[in-house]
Order: sequence, then structure tokens, then C-alpha cells
Amino acid sequence: MRSYATAEEATVVQLTVNGKAQNIEIDPETPVLWAVREQLGLNGTKFGCGASLCGACTVHIDGEPVRSCVTPLSEAEGKEVTTIEGLAAPDGTLHAVQQAWIKHQVPQCGYCQSGQIMSAVALLQENSDPSDADIDAAMAGNVCRCGMYTRIKAAIKTAAKEA
Repeated sequence: MRSYATAEEATVVQLTVNGKAQNIEIDPETPVLWAVREQLGLNGTKFGCGASLCGACTVHIDGEPVRSCVTPLSEAEGKEVTTIEGLAAPDGTLHAVQQAWIKHQVPQCGYCQSGQIMSAVALLQENSDPSDADIDAAMAGNVCRCGMYTRIKAAIKTAAKEA
């Protein structure tokens, strides 16, 4: 296993996370996931597989969903990174997708939910009225071990109507 951010490799990486400018002294090849979790203390983004297969680590970089476990900070430098913590409005009002998740009681264990929500938000930013096939395609890379796919789809449809 590689150890990130050795003294020899550390440099200052500049990016914006959830609307706040950040300067992180770190190896620029460190995955975004570890920078947001360990350097910035934003623990809502989860480590699932480490291989871009499960979607638990999904964040947005300049509005696009990415797997933060395999995306190096160098690819996020100078860009806007949004984590699950950055979806709510400044006054604390939850995003429409988060509200729909609660309404449909989507989470069971909850581990995959931040990645699921981030993927759903990205879908609705591109397609405000997705069909079942659109939802299936957009969410295909997100694994829910509890099998809440029917509730996830219902929540996305609700969020689309209420957004």
C-alpha cells in the first residue's frame, strides 16, 4: 500500500471544496477521497472499494461526478469539488435529492448513500425529467448492498418533480 504525502512529495494543492478555497500541503497524486476525509475532515464521502467500482466515494468536480478514490488531487487542482457536505443550502436546507431520500426512507445501512446521492444530483443536473432507463444508466455504477434500488429510483423521481 502506498503512503501518501511524504515530505519529499508534498506540495501545495489549491482547490475549492464546498465553496471554500483550500490550500493543502500534500502529494498531488493523493486521491481526492483521502484529502477531503483526512486533510479537511469531511467524512461524509466514504471509502468503499478503492477501485472505482462501487460509487461510495462519488464527489463532483466542476459539477461532474467522479470516483474520488482513484482521482488524484492533481486533476482537481484549481477546480470546484463538492462533497455530500456541500449539497445543503447555507441555511441548512437539504438539497431536493436529500429530502427525497428521507421521504422514501432510502438508507438502510447508509454506507453507500453519499455516493448514491451525489450521482443522483449529477443526473438531475443534466436531465431534469429522467426516465427509468436514464436513472438505471446513471446509477449503474453505484452499489447498494442493502438492495434499496427501488427506493433510490423513487426518490430520484420525487426529487425531479420537486426541484
